[in-house]
Amino acid sequence: MLGSCSTWLKLLLSGGFHHWPGNAYLYPVFRLIYKFFFRLAGWKISGSIPDDLKKYVMIVAPHTSNWDFMVGLAARSILKIDTKYLGKKELFRFPFGGLFRYLGGYPVDRARSTNMVDEVVKIYDSHNRFSICIAPEGTREKTEKFKTGFYYIAAKLNIPVVMVGFDYADKEVRIREPFDVSGEIEKDMLHILEFFSTVKGKYPEKGIHPGYLENISFTHSLKL
Repeated sequence: MLGSCSTWLKLLLSGGFHHWPGNAYLYPVFRLIYKFFFRLAGWKISGSIPDDLKKYVMIVAPHTSNWDFMVGLAARSILKIDTKYLGKKELFRFPFGGLFRYLGGYPVDRARSTNMVDEVVKIYDSHNRFSICIAPEGTREKTEKFKTGFYYIAAKLNIPVVMVGFDYADKEVRIREPFDVSGEIEKDMLHILEFFSTVKGKYPEKGIHPGYLENISFTHSLKL
């Protein structure tokens, strides 16, 4: 009984991205469930990701609440994309570690001195079609530093960045068109921050606002 409940929970949360042959007919059902509750809560999605875009780095901000994870899972299911995500290693411990991995998560140890960018690049190189979602703030708390690991991943692989904002004020998931990094990191990061400064997170006081765009700094690091 517990195993059966676990299977249903995983299918619901994943939105049907893990292809279990015996349950393939359930995938559209769970996507409809997500879409129903998404709309019931008043949320909508603006923008889309091109179907022919095989590889990209998705960045999501502002990240101010645990609810961002559920909004992201719902949007991923509705959009029928199989984007993975990076999360702090603590999320992947018992008892929920297996579930987070099943949902497409890759644990990151931010305290390690190793070059996580190269590790992620290797993951991309092992797939013909792959994308990963990163929260550049690296925390739900207010911060004035943006981690740039995602930027170096995109630059090394020569793939575009897709910006996605969860706007709780308008209850809207905003997807910007993919853009290629230019190599001028300061210029590109300001372009990114200008977009996210228009997005109000669940707790706006923790998010990005125009007033500190001039003060925000970037951690020019190959860590994530």
